[in-house]
Amino acid sequence: MKLRILTLLFIMIATLSARSQKEKGDTTIYQFIVQNLEGDEFDFSSLKGKKIMIVNTASKCGLTPQYKKLQAIYEKYADKDFVIIGFPANNFLFQEPGSDEEIAVFCERNYGVTFPMMSKISVKGKNMHPVYKFLTSKTKNGVIDSSVSWNFQKYLISPDGRLAKVISPRTLPDDPSVISWIEE
Repeated sequence: MKLRILTLLFIMIATLSARSQKEKGDTTIYQFIVQNLEGDEFDFSSLKGKKIMIVNTASKCGLTPQYKKLQAIYEKYADKDFVIIGFPANNFLFQEPGSDEEIAVFCERNYGVTFPMMSKISVKGKNMHPVYKFLTSKTKNGVIDSSVSWNFQKYLISPDGRLAKVISPRTLPDDPSVISWIEE
């Protein structure tokens, strides 16, 4: 009888431990595989150990010139385990109407963008992409609920793949608060 109880207890503890590990893994960005502008798969798990800035972008927005500062900090910190991931989105006043190909040409021609740009997605509403469901839901990211208020909102991800900060669209990419986070 004692052996049976100990066996059941052991199984329950092992099950809870496995469930806990799964839940911890699900609160990182590394669970996602997305498509880039060229249609190739991009696996976030390839970024383990790096600080990541995820930003929703648009080509016809008053904040579009932020691409220049995004590219500058990407170039400055890329060799210091930092990466920027852009997600074009057409959720705000139809300010990203282009196709993936048109977006790629626009970014390269106008701002020399070399940081990874993903395929156009929705960052809010009923068609919200799973990456943004993760970024905006405390039950998924384990940190905070948020909503994407406009183009160029930034989500900072720590080297362990967890959400660290949400940065307002109007806060420039090279703001001292962002730079200090990158450098810490």
